[in-house]
Amino acid sequence: MLKPVRLVAAAAACAVMAAASGCGASDEDGITIQWWTWDDKQAQSWEKCVPAFEDANPGVTVDISQYAWDDYWMKLTAGFVAGDAPDTFMDHVNNYPEYTSQAQLLPLDDYIESSGYDLDQLSVGVPTWTYTDGKLYGLPKDWATVAFYYNADLLAEAGLTEEDVATMTWNPEDGGTFDDVISRLTVDENGVRADEPGFDAENVAVFGINSLGSNGVNGQDTWANFAASTGWNLGDEDNWPTTLQYSDPRYVATAEYLRGLATRGLTPKEGEFSLGQVEQLGSGSVAIVQSGSWNATSFFNLEGMNVGIAPSVIGPEGERRALSNSNADSIWAGTEHPDEAFAWISYMNSPECQDVAGADGTFFPSITSSMDITTASLGERGIDVTAFTDQFQAGTLFETPAFERGQEVGEAIAPLSEAYFTFEREADVFAEMDETSREILGQ
Repeated sequence: MLKPVRLVAAAAACAVMAAASGCGASDEDGITIQWWTWDDKQAQSWEKCVPAFEDANPGVTVDISQYAWDDYWMKLTAGFVAGDAPDTFMDHVNNYPEYTSQAQLLPLDDYIESSGYDLDQLSVGVPTWTYTDGKLYGLPKDWATVAFYYNADLLAEAGLTEEDVATMTWNPEDGGTFDDVISRLTVDENGVRADEPGFDAENVAVFGINSLGSNGVNGQDTWANFAASTGWNLGDEDNWPTTLQYSDPRYVATAEYLRGLATRGLTPKEGEFSLGQVEQLGSGSVAIVQSGSWNATSFFNLEGMNVGIAPSVIGPEGERRALSNSNADSIWAGTEHPDEAFAWISYMNSPECQDVAGADGTFFPSITSSMDITTASLGERGIDVTAFTDQFQAGTLFETPAFERGQEVGEAIAPLSEAYFTFEREADVFAEMDETSREILGQ
């Protein structure tokens, strides 16, 4: 099946290279374009695009490297300092503004114009990856959001239906039907459910849902979807905010409700489990886990478990709101081969490549037609991702904002948020979080 894809890819890659030194051009020793990622699964998927690209560009070799998340950013920063960073790499919205301000990233606009690359084919991320100078510094390659993965057998034992989970309503006052569902699913060591008399909140055998606590600046895996459903926004602007709005009463009410779930025994206490989200569901310790679309294949690989996916809660304004993030491919400003580097990342972000790489289901492609192939491929494996795609199509996803000094903001905010959800601080911490963000963003 790969051979006809290569034939299409060759034409696409030649078109991109034409504006540079000509399709197939190389120096005497050949050219190697490096591409880095932090995602081991995606590394294998994107590797499938390499043969077609190299066939179309004789003398150009692509070298893919993958490093664990923390090591990845340390190595990348060290490469910038030493002058030997990779030509191309998968970039994150929290980090690219800082890299751009340091002149470490190559603006892509001239390459897009000269090559005729169709920017409109990208369904997500372009505004977020457009810096304050109006230039684009990454080609958005994917999109992701979170939903509820559940143990369908535990639902049935509790007398609940999949429809009950798929239509959960929520508000910060009484928790809506979400509160009813997770109360029913929570069981203590004596077999008493949390909505029954005699429930022991201190000795829980199965929690209704995983901890929905701190989770950094934007709470992507935990509180973001709940808080946003009240009409709250993280920043005072969609992108390039001057402050983050944690002291907004809507956020405060959301945080108070979610923290209270641990007190009631409906969720583990913050930091109680060292297991990851997939392992928590797989161990039977929780009945529902809120987790990312990037984990779909891992959840459905759990042996002996009937797993389902439900969309985010319907908030007090009658609408779902789910945080979405889009990673992108950037080019290091110090690359010695910018034309070939753009040829590679533009090929990665073309239907010819995304159709092939996306079929693995390790990411959700940024190109709609490729996403259709991913959806169909996962469906053939018994993985129904409509809980994610329906929200995308309905326009209820919102993107995490881009802002300067993302790492510094994260390092300052994360411990304050954690202190609240571990009961070391009370709601007065939110004003401090606001002020801390304002000071850093204003520098």
